[in-house]
Amino acid sequence: MDKEQFKERTQSFALQIINLVEALPKEPTTSQIIGKQLLRSGMSVGANYRAAFRAKSTAELITKHNITLEEAINRCTGWN
Repeated sequence: MDKEQFKERTQSFALQIINLVEALPKEPTTSQIIGKQLLRSGMSVGANYRAAFRAKSTAELITKHNITLEEAINRCTGWN
């Protein structure tokens, strides 16, 4: 997968998260609390990925990609 394909996938993922959260019940309940966390998590993957491409070296790029992956895993498993 190239850079552009991954960018499109992260954008699509973010839009799917937004649609999911918008479909949750609107009352201030657990679903809204979970929805806010889903939004933060869903948006951070794309933001971290885009930040990686501002790296000044290959080593920094790899490090930032690893951070993106680690945070995505941690957010999905609830370890953060």
